[in-house]
Amino acid sequence: MIAPKLIRLKDLPYTASELRREAANRAKKLSIQGVQPKLSASISVVDQEFKLVDQFGTYIIKPQNDIFPQLPENEDLTMRMAKVFGLNVPFHGMVYGKDGSLSYFIKRFDRYGKGKKYATEDFAQLTGNTRDTKYRFSMEKLVPVLEEFCTFPVVEKVEFFKRILFCFVTGNEDMHLKNFSLITKNGKTTLAPVYDLLNSSIAIKNPDEEIALTLKDKKSNLKASDFIDYYAKERLQLNEKTIEVILQNMFNATQRWKELIAISFLSDDMKQNYTHILEYRLKMFQSFI
Repeated sequence: MIAPKLIRLKDLPYTASELRREAANRAKKLSIQGVQPKLSASISVVDQEFKLVDQFGTYIIKPQNDIFPQLPENEDLTMRMAKVFGLNVPFHGMVYGKDGSLSYFIKRFDRYGKGKKYATEDFAQLTGNTRDTKYRFSMEKLVPVLEEFCTFPVVEKVEFFKRILFCFVTGNEDMHLKNFSLITKNGKTTLAPVYDLLNSSIAIKNPDEEIALTLKDKKSNLKASDFIDYYAKERLQLNEKTIEVILQNMFNATQRWKELIAISFLSDDMKQNYTHILEYRLKMFQSFI
């Protein structure tokens, strides 16, 4: 078997501010939106670089945000941590701009072939919500969504709980309805690969909330029992053995997570804050092991 030829991508021919300007100029033409500036891109194998496009892009590029620091570095790290935990993570990475700034890129999981697209709907669409109402929902109401639309709800409930748990221990308090999606491939509807995972708690200093959607009518002062006894056991109907395996896998991943934080592109202060949140929240679940 002949090994595939590796492509070494060139730096982006833009500065961070130029990329943000491009994102703003192209926003109305693109299907990707949100708070972070985003650009659609494809890879030119001949030129060995990303090309910004308005249609049929197979990658999303996120440059540095001019309000919240180090979001690309934060997302790249958190997605790598998610993969260690066994979550379904698309191909992603970092690329330099001509000013030395780092941008985050991720391959679109909903695209294949030339301009073809898998049927994908986020939880806002599935529940009749919009960008304006994406936070006005509860974790409890997500369970019927999985039961109604997934081909094998029991399997997806396990996967969903892993994601909820991961987001909480990594300080992600911005997982609203549009950050969860279902995808249909080969006649089977499942949770889509993870995306938009980052430690928002270190990006937004001293956030008031711990999660984006209410759990037991609250978004802060959450306890481990809220996630385990109430949500996993009572709402998702997961058995104790399944929960135990998930928690054990989480703690088994801890050392590797800390190693990834240490070698990440984050600043030393950000690394310290990330580790502090991770350790504090992991400690909350120790009594359940």
